[in-house]
Amino acid sequence: MPRVSFASPSLCLTFLPLLNRLLPSLPQTVQDVDVPPLFRERFILSGYRPVGHTWRCYVLSLFQMHNETVNVWSHLLAAVCVLMRFLTFTVLQGGGILGFRLRGPEGQGFSVDVSSLPLVLYVFSAITYLSCSAAAHLLQSHSEQAHYSLFFLDYVGVAVYQYGCALALCLYSSDAAWTQNFWQVFLPAAALLAWFSCTACCFAKLRFRRPYPLHRKLCQVLPMGVAYLLDISPVAHRLSTCSWTSSSALPLHFLQVVLFLLSAFFFSCPIPERFSPGSFDIIGHGHQLFHILLSLCTLAQQEALFHDFLWRRPALVREFGEERLLLACASFPCLTICCMMTAGAMRGRAQVQLMKEQR
Repeated sequence: MPRVSFASPSLCLTFLPLLNRLLPSLPQTVQDVDVPPLFRERFILSGYRPVGHTWRCYVLSLFQMHNETVNVWSHLLAAVCVLMRFLTFTVLQGGGILGFRLRGPEGQGFSVDVSSLPLVLYVFSAITYLSCSAAAHLLQSHSEQAHYSLFFLDYVGVAVYQYGCALALCLYSSDAAWTQNFWQVFLPAAALLAWFSCTACCFAKLRFRRPYPLHRKLCQVLPMGVAYLLDISPVAHRLSTCSWTSSSALPLHFLQVVLFLLSAFFFSCPIPERFSPGSFDIIGHGHQLFHILLSLCTLAQQEALFHDFLWRRPALVREFGEERLLLACASFPCLTICCMMTAGAMRGRAQVQLMKEQR
């Protein structure tokens, strides 16, 4: 029986070299002793990408198994899920994005929907922190300067997400009793703590070297912990004073609190790799568990906010007024700019520090 060929040999010979040029073979992962101390993690002995290769190599390492692969994909997939779920929600609700309705009050056209802007900013903040985190873990092995710059950007994303959460939870997830007592001071305090968290994390990253002292972790965890306690206070008040059967959002809020606490535990403690160094290098170490749990926390929180948005939306403008809502939303880009300026200043200090060390 004659054999059937589905591709001409000449086409294969032409295509394969092109494929090799587009997708070059990636460098093999190395041991911890083969990379500078800045790139090493405690109890992670292998799976490191060598430093100093082209940016393309690190971009393509998205499809390579190394000790950052799960960190990258967990947040990358979560960012896609957040965006797709939000787009689905807006379509089902008959509205567009960016705070605009598909149908205005006089028929066809667009009209500004101020009540939805905080939700849009929340989704933007979630996608920002997830994307910045994925980029930092994917590309940070390029060089020491890239390592500092990308993780400073990661801390900006975290601060932006903190304030996006605070804004949405304050306006959508608070009840009348909490709003009357805390509305005036909540957002300014949340913005200040978000900026302070970004600053403290950048400072700790730049100031301390391995072996890291305990107060480096405290510089990172304590400001973020205080910021979280403030940001979650509207939800905590409802969970402690309302029947959980009164709203479909409350069980989701409880779930996201539990997931966040678990993620904070794995962020603070190198478990399980502490008990078996080298056994969880590629899959299963504490920072990967932190990423996965935080991604699930974000998805649960987004779903809860959708329920709260539908609950509070009809009375939101009447309760707060359009001007106050717009002012609250305008504080979001101000906070973002402040954090980016802080990260930029820290990046400049990192450049000076690295130049001194190279002399």
